[in-house]
Amino acid sequence: MKVKLSSLAVAIAVTAVSSVAWASAVRDEPITPIQPYVSENPAKVQLGKKLFFEPRLSMSGIISCNTCHNLSRGGTDNLATSIGHGWAAGPVNAPTVLNSSLAIAQFWDGRAADLQEQAAGPIQADIEMNMPHTLALDVLNSIPGYQDEFEQVFGSRDITIDMVTAAIAEFEETLVTPNARFDQWLKGDDNAITAYELEGYKIFKDSGCTACHNGEAAGGTSFQRMGIVRAYESTSPVEGRYSITGNDADRFSFKVPTLRNVEYTYPYFHDGQANTLEESVDIMGQIQLGRHYTEEEIDKIVAFLKTLTGDMPQLTLPILPPSSNDTPRPDPFR
Repeated sequence: MKVKLSSLAVAIAVTAVSSVAWASAVRDEPITPIQPYVSENPAKVQLGKKLFFEPRLSMSGIISCNTCHNLSRGGTDNLATSIGHGWAAGPVNAPTVLNSSLAIAQFWDGRAADLQEQAAGPIQADIEMNMPHTLALDVLNSIPGYQDEFEQVFGSRDITIDMVTAAIAEFEETLVTPNARFDQWLKGDDNAITAYELEGYKIFKDSGCTACHNGEAAGGTSFQRMGIVRAYESTSPVEGRYSITGNDADRFSFKVPTLRNVEYTYPYFHDGQANTLEESVDIMGQIQLGRHYTEEEIDKIVAFLKTLTGDMPQLTLPILPPSSNDTPRPDPFR
């Protein structure tokens, strides 16, 4: 008995076969391709984007999330440590916000479980935005344009900090960078990377780097001690997970950073003391692996690392709603 399939059924069947073929074509490697993120609530994403670029969430009126996590510069500020309210210098390097949704936790010490919890911290931190949550909410609740958008997304004009951080987190979920050349190679395109870059990956993998730098983000999924084979000499006073857990075993243990788009996120490490990729590869080889890479090996590894640069988020700068006469004005010198 012959069964005649409709054109729709044929299309579905072909799609299913193509999906299976794609899945089977992905190379079995410790690093896996990044998948695009599609939000089920575009209005929430758009609101979160405005809040991400909103300097009125800072006491000075000039600092926003984008100040330290500049989406035009790889999601960071390219400073050793960030500058906050009153030109205060922060203690750590600002990690990239790109692909941060793929991490096990947020901040170098992992003190925030997720993006929403993380978003609340910098707003009120005195060396960052220096804006008490109560005052930040006074500002937002005084702006009719924001009240309209929060009502559309959350069903209430009474804005809360949980609503603010939920919207920012939803926007940050979209900041993934798929389609890197290395991802194309993982999916079976042998011409996506050069033989030289592939040699760099083999050195990287064979050395043991993928024990920590794995998964979609090529990192971010574990906490590791900085200086396993040899002590790392740092001028930074921070002690990593120890400040959260109080366990001496966690001293100088930090979240493994993502290597996605790493050519954009200099300087490197929690203290920003490595200015170049070459320097960071050399240091990591010595203190983590007991490996002294040759100059040629370093160049090859760096060539591979640059294949991890994916498609950057293409954004239209949001137009923020105007303040009302009742909106508290910024105090840059407070």
